[in-house]
Amino acid sequence: MRFTATTLPGVVLIEPAVFSDDRGWFTESFNRRRFIDGLASLGLPTPREFVQDNESASRRGVLRGLHYQMPPHPQGKLVRVTQGAVFDVSVDIRKRSAHFGQWFGIELSADNRRQLWIPEGFAHGFMSLRDDTHFQYKTTDYYARDCERAIAWNDPGIGIEWPVGPTPLLAPKDAAAPPLTAADAFD
Repeated sequence: MRFTATTLPGVVLIEPAVFSDDRGWFTESFNRRRFIDGLASLGLPTPREFVQDNESASRRGVLRGLHYQMPPHPQGKLVRVTQGAVFDVSVDIRKRSAHFGQWFGIELSADNRRQLWIPEGFAHGFMSLRDDTHFQYKTTDYYARDCERAIAWNDPGIGIEWPVGPTPLLAPKDAAAPPLTAADAFD
């Protein structure tokens, strides 16, 4: 596995080793020891253990996010795509961070097998680039409805450059999400 720091300190691109032959391919999608060692190699702390796995399926143009959970149930997320492709985005929502309000985006797909580690203190969202895209992620805390929050996907103060395509298909809660300046953020 190769671990690469992104432009947002703490958010890490993970590229697993893939072994192919005439039968197909094999990859280790998660190994806790390698995950901890990879983060440590970048000077990052060991996150809490993963306690929940989630999966969604989306058609092309679906936009989910920007989501996060506030304390006492903040979530770190390890995300990947097992079918199709997404444009995946992280936004720093730590008020005291020098990178507050900045974003990082990258394509994750079943073809490139990339993963992204998004620690607590970041909002997360993605846009499906293909029909029947399957998105999987591990979280470091359980879903807690009372701690769930969202930020507007098109907040001009953040300025995310989403891929050009159809008008995004949004859940009502995502369509009504406030801009970062009016949202709860981490202290």
